[in-house]
Amino acid sequence: MVKHNNVIPNGHFRKHWQNYVKTWFNQPARKTRRRIARQKKAVKIFPRPTSGPLRPIVHGQTLKYNMKVRAGRGFSLEELKAAGIPKKYAPTIGIAVDHRRRNSSLEGFQTNVQRLKTYKAKLVVFPRRTRKFKAGDSAPEELATATQVQGPYLPIVREKPTVELVKVTDEMKSFKAYDKLRIERTNARHVGVRAKRAAEAEKEEKK
Repeated sequence: MVKHNNVIPNGHFRKHWQNYVKTWFNQPARKTRRRIARQKKAVKIFPRPTSGPLRPIVHGQTLKYNMKVRAGRGFSLEELKAAGIPKKYAPTIGIAVDHRRRNSSLEGFQTNVQRLKTYKAKLVVFPRRTRKFKAGDSAPEELATATQVQGPYLPIVREKPTVELVKVTDEMKSFKAYDKLRIERTNARHVGVRAKRAAEAEKEEKK
C-alpha cells in the first residue's frame, strides 16, 4: 500500500525509445580511416618525425598538478639562445618556439637546454635542393642512413625517486619526535619575547 500523500508514479518511459538510442557502428571504419590518414601524413612530411616538432618539458599549472611534467607549447628564446640555435632557424629544423614563455626555474631551464642539445646532436638536416649542400646540412653518408622517426621523439619520462634503506640505530629508537616538536614549537613561539628580554638585559648591563 502506498504511504503518505505522494503522486502516483506515471512514467512514460517506453515512448519512442528508438529515437533516443545512440549506436556506434562506425568505430571500426573510423579506426581504419585514421590509420590511413596517419600513413598518408607520414609520407607527405617525410623525412620529418611523424609526431611533429620537438616540444619542451614543462610543469603543470596550480598546486594540484605542478609536480607532473608534460610537453609545453614551445621553447623560450632564452633556452634557444643557451643551446646556440637561432630563433628563426629553430622552426625550420622541427623545434617549436614560444616567444611568450619565461623561465621561472633554473632546473627547468637547464633540462630544456640539454633537451635541445641532444636533439641537435641527433639531427639530420636534408638540403633544400638535392645535390646543393649548404652550411649546416648533414653529410651524404648520414642522409643515406636516415630514417623517419615513428611515434614520440625524445619522450618525456618522469624520473622515479630512489629509496635508500637505512639500518635503524639505538639513537633513532631513543629519539622522541613528539617531545622534540613540542620544544621547537615553544621556542618558535617565544623567540620575540626572549629577544626582547635579552635586549633589556644588555641595556641594564651597560648602565
